[in-house]
Amino acid sequence: MRVSATAKYLRGSTRKANLVVAAIKGRPVEEAAALLKFMPQHAAHDVLAVLKSATANAENNHNLSAEDLIVADAQANEGPTIKRWRPRAQGRAFPIHKPMTHITIVVADREA
Repeated sequence: MRVSATAKYLRGSTRKANLVVAAIKGRPVEEAAALLKFMPQHAAHDVLAVLKSATANAENNHNLSAEDLIVADAQANEGPTIKRWRPRAQGRAFPIHKPMTHITIVVADREA
């Protein structure tokens, strides 16, 4: 059985979140959570929250044990970008892009 959780509109770059997400694919949930707790990247905190949510969904909604779950799939997709302008010299303006990310994690039984 596959169970997922998604967090949308998280502030941060998708490219940076993908580095964190790639590190936990295919790992057992407990090992992935331990790995995320000690990663220095800011996105690791958001990915850990989504992983905990997916694990809780599996335990509460489908009566699966957390010890038997693995991270079947994890994705960081691009969300909308907030666009702002920074004033510069001589009346010019430079753009500021504030990206957002959608993180989806799918956990599954070891047998699946």
